[in-house]
Amino acid sequence: MATARQVERALREVRAACLALPEATERLSHGAPTWFVRGKKTFVTFHDDHHGDGVLGIWCAAAPGVQAELVEAEPERFYRPAYVGHRGWIGVRLDVSPDWREVREIVADAYRAVAPKALVAQLDDSERAAGAE
Repeated sequence: MATARQVERALREVRAACLALPEATERLSHGAPTWFVRGKKTFVTFHDDHHGDGVLGIWCAAAPGVQAELVEAEPERFYRPAYVGHRGWIGVRLDVSPDWREVREIVADAYRAVAPKALVAQLDDSERAAGAE
């Protein structure tokens, strides 16, 4: 089980990654910090010891096929989460030395999976501009 310090850091990192995205909002959903696009479509949910599973992680929307690929390649880091796994979402463990850069990329991909095309284009434009600096 994760320590309080691990949970605090993980929540801080995930929150920053999610709220950096265009028109992303946060609120509790089913008792868990959850991030939405325009307050409606969920793209990431944060869980610590969900129903006693002992896992600190996030559940992220994903493009078709990504969940199976990641879970097969690294089952110690990725898993099929409860409730949303059947829809292709990815569970990402944050209690096993997370690579925060990779977590930010997964969060951005989750956003892209549910956001309207105009917001995805806005994100892509801002990433290109940042890369040009």
